[in-house]
Amino acid sequence: MNTNQTDPEKEKMMDESYLWDASGAPDPEIQRLESLLGDFRHVESALVVPARLPVSPGKLRGLLVQMPSLARLAAAAAILLALGLGLFFSLRPQHATDTGPSWDVANLQGAPQIGTKQIAPGQTPAKLHVGQTITTNGDSRASLSEADLGEIRIEPNSRVRLVQTDRNRKRIQLDVGTIHAAIWAPPGTFVVDTPSAVAIDLGCAYTLQVASDGSGTIRTTLGWVGFHLKGRDSFIPAGAMCSTRPELGPGIPYFEAATPAFRQAISQFDSSAPDSPARSAALASILSEARAQDALSLWHLLSRTTGAERPQVYARFATLVPPPEGVTRDGILNLDQSMLDLWWNSLGLGEISLWRFWEQPGSPEPSPNSQQLLQKKQSSLKNTP
Repeated sequence: MNTNQTDPEKEKMMDESYLWDASGAPDPEIQRLESLLGDFRHVESALVVPARLPVSPGKLRGLLVQMPSLARLAAAAAILLALGLGLFFSLRPQHATDTGPSWDVANLQGAPQIGTKQIAPGQTPAKLHVGQTITTNGDSRASLSEADLGEIRIEPNSRVRLVQTDRNRKRIQLDVGTIHAAIWAPPGTFVVDTPSAVAIDLGCAYTLQVASDGSGTIRTTLGWVGFHLKGRDSFIPAGAMCSTRPELGPGIPYFEAATPAFRQAISQFDSSAPDSPARSAALASILSEARAQDALSLWHLLSRTTGAERPQVYARFATLVPPPEGVTRDGILNLDQSMLDLWWNSLGLGEISLWRFWEQPGSPEPSPNSQQLLQKKQSSLKNTP
């Protein structure tokens, strides 16, 4: 028996083994096809599908017809795999992921929404990211919270957008509706934009309402709040309220316990044109109705009056709350800032240096960090005689 003779079955197995692990003798036709389809060979880098095949579809069909059946099957599978992977990576949906800091939103009633997505009752708190808006309809309410801030309850028919959240400034925008804020963050950290004023928390709890025309009202129940627009400032301590109007900004704050006639006169003064008879009548009513507790309103009136009005306000204010040492009539009539601050501090309604430190001209800017605060204090001590 000739042992060098090749068994046909064995030869066939050797040829086919080359297709699986390249251990058998290569078939010339297979080698030629491998060369033609070399661009589709597996590599460790990301798959790149060429813009056009190296051979025309007609020529490729001819090559496949000439190949043995098993080889044709393997080649066809390789081509289908390459095309399938290309389609998969090009057509798969790109899922947007929410990244960055967020606040928790909980459903308190009804069906509040973040964008178009409803927040189901009892579910794990949803996330509100910067730029997103939460809305409530006529029978829904929601709670908005952040670990280092506090809690904001959003009443029905409200629209609130998260504008900014970082270590130094946490800011929302109340377009319309009502919120109740209970804030334990450091003074000046939490800011609410409204169409007619910016509310700056100075360590407090308050209710803020915005009407569809952009006007608003704030009521403080704890601490105090600063209301600001275009250089006009109003300070609203606990038990007081203040209205604001588009373009005009915050009005004169007053205690809710003031007499009805005093409150009506404040409203009339805020809405009257300068030098109008209605404004003069309102001012006269304010001064005659004012009690010692109403010094809050008179202090604000000093910077909202001009000409002969301001001396009248000063006289009534000085009668109710004598000016402290360092405060003079001429200084107040000229709106000396340091004297006005001294007189405010004597009212016992809050230390105004908080406002002077945290509030910046125009729209609020990120607050100074603790290191800057320390440097400010150190510099002040060095300059003290």
